[in-house]
Amino acid sequence: MNSRSPAVGTVFFPEPDMPPNGSAHARPTRRLSGRLSGLPRRRRPAMMALAVAMVGAGVLVSAAVYQRAGQRFSVVTVTRSVSAGAPITAGDLGTARVGIVNAIRVIPASQLGQVIGEIAAVGLRPATLLAPADLTSAQPPALGQELVPASLRPSALPASGLFPGDHVLIVATPGDQGQAGSAGGPTSLRAPVPAVVAAVNDAPDSAGLDVVDLLVSDASGVAVADQVSTG
Repeated sequence: MNSRSPAVGTVFFPEPDMPPNGSAHARPTRRLSGRLSGLPRRRRPAMMALAVAMVGAGVLVSAAVYQRAGQRFSVVTVTRSVSAGAPITAGDLGTARVGIVNAIRVIPASQLGQVIGEIAAVGLRPATLLAPADLTSAQPPALGQELVPASLRPSALPASGLFPGDHVLIVATPGDQGQAGSAGGPTSLRAPVPAVVAAVNDAPDSAGLDVVDLLVSDASGVAVADQVSTG
């Protein structure tokens, strides 16, 4: 018997121990030294085309994102605080070049001159971008609103303070002498009234009170003013 091991990947026919049919003359063993042929590779043109298209789309998207990330625009910024309802001056604004995404609404620096003189619709804070929604052309009170000043003790204000644009709820409380309203005047406030802070003067007056301007609906203006007059 042949003791030599066949080469890996070749076809090997072992030599039989006994001649077939008892024949004394055994046929010589055939050894094929050729390697096995591999399985045929199936080419799929559609899959190759899809792969090429996906690679191309990825390259285009990456290039677009890189280009947009590198773009910077000059926009209007706020440089100092502006109370809601106050006119905006040139000293309140500045410009800066920043990267902007589509979801952010800003005002181009070229329109800086058009912003000056507009009214702040909300309280503006320094180091922020100015948005079109932050502006209005009408000073408070707006149509359907009344402006009512209220004198409050500092202890009645929130510890964090009040700022223009804050939403508050006006609640009737007894006056210093327990009165509910001015004698012979309109009916005082009987239910809480929502209001918006228009301005705050946190420098106490001679009586030690702070003054807060409140915007209320014109239907509640008289009742709120009457209640405020009782202290």
